[in-house]
Amino acid sequence: MTQFTNGNVNGHRKSSRIPGFYRKSLEERVGYIADFADLNSAEADILLNTGLQSEQADSMIENAIGTLALPLGIACNFKINGRDYLIPMAVEEPSVLAAVSHAAKLIRAGGGFRTESSDPVMIGQIQLLDVPDMHAAIAALEANRTMLMDEADSVSQSIVRRGGGSRDIEIRPFPDTPVGPMLVVHLLYDTRDAMGANAINTAVEHIAPVVAELTGGRTNLRILSNLTDQRTATARCIVPASELDCSGMDGTTVAKRIEEANAFAIVDPYRAATHNKGIMNGIDSVVIATGNDWRAVEAGAHAYAARNGRYSSMTDWHVNEDGDLVGEITLPMAVGTVGGATKVHPTAQVAMKILDVDSAEELAQIMVAVGLAQNLAAIKALATTGIQSGHMKLHARQVALAAGADNGMVQRIADQLVAEGNVRVVRAREILAELELETELIPA
Repeated sequence: MTQFTNGNVNGHRKSSRIPGFYRKSLEERVGYIADFADLNSAEADILLNTGLQSEQADSMIENAIGTLALPLGIACNFKINGRDYLIPMAVEEPSVLAAVSHAAKLIRAGGGFRTESSDPVMIGQIQLLDVPDMHAAIAALEANRTMLMDEADSVSQSIVRRGGGSRDIEIRPFPDTPVGPMLVVHLLYDTRDAMGANAINTAVEHIAPVVAELTGGRTNLRILSNLTDQRTATARCIVPASELDCSGMDGTTVAKRIEEANAFAIVDPYRAATHNKGIMNGIDSVVIATGNDWRAVEAGAHAYAARNGRYSSMTDWHVNEDGDLVGEITLPMAVGTVGGATKVHPTAQVAMKILDVDSAEELAQIMVAVGLAQNLAAIKALATTGIQSGHMKLHARQVALAAGADNGMVQRIADQLVAEGNVRVVRAREILAELELETELIPA
């Protein structure tokens, strides 16, 4: 991984630790990010005003009729492998940005995240049916492994020149399926900095006739797998117990409660589904912000969580011998820095510039670090104060907007809703009417 060279932001060393960032105005926040990431005025304007235009959307998909915007925020406090990152996240759910930034601050106190990743190897599948002799077919494929890999490489020379291409052929017999015996051939293919769906699909379609000829079988599906368990990223962290004190509860107790909460998700798929959804709140938000395929990442992550035959937690949290909290996550992470919407969507391009990553592997590592932080924030809240208090404070602003408040009244109404413990649109409308009446009665 390329090492980060600290520069200056408003006279200070570049840092993701920005106290009070949420208190700054929108324009001030964009100005800080522009300095941090060396954005030019046009790129800063994309964040403030333009984004994806309808004309661009019309060229990206069929039957376009417009665009749907999501709020784009910045997660602060992240230190990953000794480098500070500000992380763009596209998400509509209140509390996600605040929670993940708070967790990253706790993890920062323990030295930040340590991450690593495997090579970006994707899996392409070829389904074979009506194979006359399964043993002979397997032997023929094994004998021609190198030839098949060379054939696959012949159609994606640009990836091969960058150091990618075929890595192996795997053969998976399924003697008993609802449609009879089946043989599945896996092409393991390194796609470098691309997510690689087009490359791997092209490769398996190209070699499928050769596979059919070698086996005497009939090829049906030829497609990538989104269970990219050859392409994983891992994040680890240590949170000092002293950082976990909250609500009159000492940090040692909080650490133990987090360990117990994680154990719940390990043993119970009903809990694991909600536990893992919170993790993907963080990961998906970065995937979307960078123009990557969040559906593919979701599919791979949840399938990986069930790889042992039972759906379980994506994370592991435990208390170490020093009494500190240790966290770890490993997930398939098929994301790219080249191709697709990453290079077409103007806001995604700006998000990638803010991240300033050198490879798809580095981007994947950032994403799993965000997932680990998001999980810490959620289970810490659940195991101590409960999740609703903080969430409803932030949700109150959305309720005020839904009631028709403009920006000048949103925070006043939200504060009153929270103070009353009545965060509902009906009550927000009543408060709005009262404030509008007061404004009318004030002499001009």
